[in-house]
Amino acid sequence: MDFDKRLERAIERGQRSKDAESRAAAEKAMTEEDLRNLHSKCRLEMTEHIENCLQQVSDHFPGFEYKTVVDEKGWGGRVIRDDLGFSGQRKPENFYSRLEMVVRPFSSTHIIELAAKSTIRNKEAFNRTHFQFLSEADMDSFSELIDLWVLEFAEKYSAQT
Repeated sequence: MDFDKRLERAIERGQRSKDAESRAAAEKAMTEEDLRNLHSKCRLEMTEHIENCLQQVSDHFPGFEYKTVVDEKGWGGRVIRDDLGFSGQRKPENFYSRLEMVVRPFSSTHIIELAAKSTIRNKEAFNRTHFQFLSEADMDSFSELIDLWVLEFAEKYSAQT
């Protein structure tokens, strides 16, 4: 077999390989409805994990009240606590603490987004968001992130009180 024939066969194999890859990519591409369904599935899994973690915070710190969040900002939960204390001048003062975690609604950007806000004794502790593209969403990493943020809140809260 001479070089020209081997070259032609190599080019044909490359083209077949490219066609196969483009077909696989087309099959992998998700429709808008598929992305909405995936977002709902991920949201449910994440909100369940958020609820479990925040319930444990309210169990370990008496006075925290868990509330489910379902509004235009998203789905999730929050723990809230109001304390009455005294300021440096012996005047009564209200101290507000909370941790809120929500999964934002589906958007045209096709991402799954987790947002968290925390306040400890009237001071913001953190305000964060994390997102991943739906096609690349890794629920294990979101679960670890939820755990990390809840643990950080618990540590900061226990250090302040």
